[in-house]
Amino acid sequence: MELPIELKTAVENVINGLKKGDLMKNAENISNRYRNESGEGKRLLTEDDEAAAYSVVRMPATYGAVFTALNYTLDNVEGCKINSLLDIGAGTGAATWACDTLIDLESVTCLERESAMRNIGKAIMSEGSEVLKNAVWKEFDLIKGDITERADLVTVSYVLNELSEEERIKAAEKIWNAADKIALFVEPGTPVGYNNLKRIREHLLAKGAHVVAPCPHEEKCALKGDDWCHFSCRIPRSRLHRQLKNADVPYEDEKFAYLALSKEEYNKADLRILRHPITAKGRITLDVCSRDGIEKMDVFKRDKDLYKKARKADWGDEI
Repeated sequence: MELPIELKTAVENVINGLKKGDLMKNAENISNRYRNESGEGKRLLTEDDEAAAYSVVRMPATYGAVFTALNYTLDNVEGCKINSLLDIGAGTGAATWACDTLIDLESVTCLERESAMRNIGKAIMSEGSEVLKNAVWKEFDLIKGDITERADLVTVSYVLNELSEEERIKAAEKIWNAADKIALFVEPGTPVGYNNLKRIREHLLAKGAHVVAPCPHEEKCALKGDDWCHFSCRIPRSRLHRQLKNADVPYEDEKFAYLALSKEEYNKADLRILRHPITAKGRITLDVCSRDGIEKMDVFKRDKDLYKKARKADWGDEI
């Protein structure tokens, strides 16, 4: 998956003139804070130079995760016209860029608590499409504030994991109430991220929400033990990104969990692939989530059409 050239250029422009040593120091500080202080509702990033470093090290992965999750979501909402976007906890705007890539939006509103993030986000979007250039940015604290804006699609990515359990459920309900059609939640692809979304799913289904993706059903999640539902996307790394993250490989695999909920009920996937398919001679083995629970499914060459689909399918796809 490639980032839009306009996004790459815009990020390069906001860091133009900053010393690489300062960027590396800020990137390391940000990483340490998110690793050690996340989940406490603390302000983790407050300076423009930090936000600029953040745009280099985190925007590509966040863009990739939201793009992938939204792409799966759109597969299941045929006929649903999305004109407006509300991005909550927008950061420097990665999720909004992903949505703008996939949807012909007419209006965008970005809510973000930190002025540094808003400043860098605005600068980056000034080099995007017309709808991005005209995006409305507002200061907003998800814990303390009430969401007065509404949109067809509401996104929140890598935000709810920073809150306490009580704050998280309250915030999820605010987000759900702000969505006219769809709410998309994206979290880290960890057991904690999955369990956070699992509890949000249970809470909002009880409020009348419908699951769009990834689940093919609205029953209790059938995963047991230490297993958790998550997916992955691969994003190319820039030379600077590799330097700031001390990485050798030219790509980044971002693991994420997501949940898409809708006000109206749409068709769901028949099966969702939960792991990389295992291919042997004349046979493909899939771990899938179905309406009947978790299954291990063998698809043979004699299955013809299904076998062709399975050969093209990957982790996260419907089949």
